[in-house]
Amino acid sequence: MTAGSDGALSVTLCRDPRQFAALEEPWNRLLRACPTATPFQSHAWLHSWWLSYGKDGRLRTILVRRGEELVGAAALTLVHRPLPLLVPLGGPITDYFDVLVDARCADEVVPALARGLHRAARRAVVDLREVRPGAAAEALYRHWPGVRSKLTDSTCMELPTLPFDELVKRMPASGAQRVRAKLRKTDATGIEEHEVSEQEVPGAVRNLLRLHEKQWRGRGVTPEHLRPRFAEHLTRATRRMVRAGEGRLTEFRLDGEVVAANVTLLSAGLSGGYLYGADPDLRTRKVDVATLLLRHEARRALAEGRPVVSFLRGSEPYKNHWRPRTVVNQRFLLSTTALAPLLRLHESQVMGRGLAVDALREALPAARDWRARLNELRVR
Repeated sequence: MTAGSDGALSVTLCRDPRQFAALEEPWNRLLRACPTATPFQSHAWLHSWWLSYGKDGRLRTILVRRGEELVGAAALTLVHRPLPLLVPLGGPITDYFDVLVDARCADEVVPALARGLHRAARRAVVDLREVRPGAAAEALYRHWPGVRSKLTDSTCMELPTLPFDELVKRMPASGAQRVRAKLRKTDATGIEEHEVSEQEVPGAVRNLLRLHEKQWRGRGVTPEHLRPRFAEHLTRATRRMVRAGEGRLTEFRLDGEVVAANVTLLSAGLSGGYLYGADPDLRTRKVDVATLLLRHEARRALAEGRPVVSFLRGSEPYKNHWRPRTVVNQRFLLSTTALAPLLRLHESQVMGRGLAVDALREALPAARDWRARLNELRVR
């Protein structure tokens, strides 16, 4: 459906999954022309997600073309709960969102993309989650012709790409000494690295997810990671991304057996460890899996010229040992003027949930203290 045109630019709304599937080559050319794009904007990731999670009739992807060339895109889907929203393809399993804008003609493409999205949002609020600072979506936000609001979203951790010894030196002296000692023990075990080929991906993903479930058993594994649709998506997306050089899957083997595996997603600007699995028995061998993986990723990122090694979302304590840079994603709420009350309602609901989560986080340590105190009293 043609949404309009702007000079030499045409703006269309793609609602047909078959047309979206056929966009792979022009989409990936645009991906390479957009320096802020992350691996989560690749066609492999987005189309695979749609096949596993998409709902019939819900695809809403804005496309900007100059002639036959794709120069802008925003991959979205329509949801109806808690109210009508246009949200990014990729859902909660995607760490970063961005629109794609060809840097050579960004000044023309961004306003056209904003107007096309504005027309598509006549009956729904646009909720763009997990926008990385510096993303092209920031320019879209600035050019939005309707009502807008900006909130904070997930916390991410990033390291500069440096020789691994330099990363270790960033730590306090005592911590650096422990890391070097752990790596000597790890290297003494004889663990070998194997980069998985495209054909090996299906079996390697099964191994990874088996190890992931095993390492988190009894400790609150993310339920989605155990579902067949996630396995199908991860297998399909990883296979395509390995083929295109947009991802890699590495196995770590001990005496011929896979004891750890890690999926890394790649773009020009970053290398991000997405998901790993490790045999808990490695702890008995004094193997520090997190450090093993980081050393591998830092070395590869340095060799490939990627400027950032990203831990992606989450601020787990082990990440802070490396003194990473904290990056807080943004959340953009956009609507037409007519839907401003709906945007404000959604904004208040989002902020209310955020306050509730913060209160729960503060309450949990106190609850644990009281539980421990009660247990002490019972023992007495």
